[in-house]
Amino acid sequence: MSGRKETVLDLAKFVDKGVQVKLTGGRQVTGTLKGYDQLLNLVLDEAVEFLRDADDPLKTTDQTRHLGLIVCRGTAVMLVSPTDGTDEIANPFVQPDGT
Repeated sequence: MSGRKETVLDLAKFVDKGVQVKLTGGRQVTGTLKGYDQLLNLVLDEAVEFLRDADDPLKTTDQTRHLGLIVCRGTAVMLVSPTDGTDEIANPFVQPDGT
């Protein structure tokens, strides 16, 4: 081994594209990935945060907050996914009411 750490995630293909980032603590933001480093620090432009439900902090609501240009610290990043090519579907495991 060369001693150089390789990241499992190849973020180069997501630069200048929309990404969704989930952070520790339940925060969730979307934006355009402008840059990153080997520690997974991310620079997002036109970032929008999805606000959490006051009753259940683990759920996000449709309310958003525009953040602009932000840096997400790599130690707080839990998930990075592209926004293009993903669609939200209904949960197939939810039981209908009354059964």
